Amino acid sequence: MSEIVVALPAYNEAARLEQLLDRIRTQLAGKPYRIVVVDDGSRDGTADILRRRSQDLPLVVVTHAVNAGLAQTLHDGMRWVAEHCQDDDIVITMDADDTHDPVYIDALVQRIAAGNDVVIASRFQPGAEVHGVPWHRQLYSWGVLVLLRLLLPIRGVRDYACGYRAIRARLIRAAVERYGDNLFELRQWGFICTAELLWKLHSVGARCSEVPFSLRYDLKQSVSRMRVGRTIAGYGLLIWNGRIRRR
Repeated sequence: MSEIVVALPAYNEAARLEQLLDRIRTQLAGKPYRIVVVDDGSRDGTADILRRRSQDLPLVVVTHAVNAGLAQTLHDGMRWVAEHCQDDDIVITMDADDTHDPVYIDALVQRIAAGNDVVIASRFQPGAEVHGVPWHRQLYSWGVLVLLRLLLPIRGVRDYACGYRAIRARLIRAAVERYGDNLFELRQWGFICTAELLWKLHSVGARCSEVPFSLRYDLKQSVSRMRVGRTIAGYGLLIWNGRIRRR
């Protein structure tokens, strides 16, 4: 029987992490599941919460001694999946700041069961809602969406950046085997690593789909570290690399 593996990158998420872990447990009650947290050098009590909750949850913790950034954290999470998961396991990636409600896991898993390899909780599908994101950040997100859909299209995808996804484990293994340490090549260019991972999964044959969800950015208590200028430059490099490889 396939297992659901929830992969969480975490950095200083003590304010909301415990609530999220409880909600994941409630949502997945009665199902075989594990939670894998890559703690990226947190200094706020995140490690203490993980140590304590490993006593009552099927929790695996991968720890960075120092903060290495989101791309390296995702890389280590994906490598853990490639090494420990079965082909038909379903990996749920989501943020650890409680802005991604676990209630959507069922819809994501159902789409995987229907034959998709990657299913994205999308901000750009009819019925989706966004709470707490400033208007200029929403405008930026729409601009990125238009640019990527024009220049780096992936069938079935509108939201390239949202990290809330369900992924069939064998596709993660295929991407790790093809790209190795280059799974995330643009690590220094900000928070484009979620889009880069999606493109790499697409390149190994992933069939993609989306479901609408409600982004609760108003619940976020940790500080956002996204730098818009650097991230825009990173998307430009991602598009360039993707188009060169496509040729």
